Amino acid sequence: MITTTFARWLPAVFGSGAVLLVWGLAGCAAPPAAPSKGELSFEQAVAQVTDGLVVQTQKQPAFIARMGAKRGVVLDPMIDAGSAQQTVATQLLQERVGERLGSKYDAIEILPFQSANLGKARYLLTGTMTRLSVSEARSPLRIDLALTELATGIVAAQSSAVARDDGLDHTPLPYDRDTPVPTKDLVIESYVRTTATPPGQRADPYYLERLAVAPVIKEATTHYNAERYEEALTRYSAAGATSNGEQLRVLNGIYLSSAKLGRTAEAELAFGKIVAYGIANRQLGVKFLFNPGGTAFWSDAKISSPYAMWLREIARASADARVCMDIVGHTSRTGSVAFNDTLSMQRARYIRQRLVGESTVLGERTTPSGKGFRENIIGSGTDDAVDALDRRVEFRIVGCG
Repeated sequence: MITTTFARWLPAVFGSGAVLLVWGLAGCAAPPAAPSKGELSFEQAVAQVTDGLVVQTQKQPAFIARMGAKRGVVLDPMIDAGSAQQTVATQLLQERVGERLGSKYDAIEILPFQSANLGKARYLLTGTMTRLSVSEARSPLRIDLALTELATGIVAAQSSAVARDDGLDHTPLPYDRDTPVPTKDLVIESYVRTTATPPGQRADPYYLERLAVAPVIKEATTHYNAERYEEALTRYSAAGATSNGEQLRVLNGIYLSSAKLGRTAEAELAFGKIVAYGIANRQLGVKFLFNPGGTAFWSDAKISSPYAMWLREIARASADARVCMDIVGHTSRTGSVAFNDTLSMQRARYIRQRLVGESTVLGERTTPSGKGFRENIIGSGTDDAVDALDRRVEFRIVGCG
């Protein structure tokens, strides 16, 4: 069964070990889990975690000595730590935190996340939302925030709170919904580590070294989400031309924007770079959508038409790189264990069959298996855009021989 929300989502363009994500559909959502003691409402958790940051900074001698001066804060967009996506819920978190900091604390000024403001602001604010258990629907969410002093790279304050998931909307924003490749690369992982870094310690250096290009990527993604694809392509291309611009979210953005503009040749070239990046970094993810309960790709050509090109590029690059891969199928948390184990194996075998059809040498370099829903990332069981990462086939690059 396809929900109304998912039905609206389907017409969009669909767009870690090495990972090829292949997407399917299953059945009905599980009932929400009952809240446990000690959890806060979302609004209460936002207030607690935000105030916790400010209390820590106010105890610092340097802050107290200059209480009359505004402390500029730039906010790098908040994400879901498990999926690396920006969602409606993470966007709401970001808005609520920014509003509370800007309205309640006179000493703090929220500045737009722009390149020029990186040199003006005192602090960098990062934030994540992490589901505490993916084995139950609507399990609690941990909110983590960190304030990093831009001049030193030292985390000045870090705060956490646990919120109930009372009806929060975890639908990905358009870029993350459309992207062909999940963006949880080393840059995103270092962002997540920074947000959990204790006060007094240095923020993750991999993230800090690439911070200068982050505002450009943010601008590009804002354009994409607003369907301004020409502007998005210009900004993604500008980000990609910088020394630290070779990131999955940039390569994805160039592909997506080119595809939306109907520039087929440019889109194919961009996708080839995505695959090459993934193989080089031993972390490759590509999303396909299956018909419900089967191994055939989604019937709507608006969605599945790029798949032949994707498979061709993956097969070509894998064969040229002479890599070996474990192909591991996954499903969402609906239906029986036996059914999902079988389905995940069938989809892994189907992808392997298609790749071997493109390059016969991959027959000796690939091995399929199925995990059912035992390795879910989201775990919501909603079978829509929210838990699409749970319906995947991973390509894990391994040693040959």
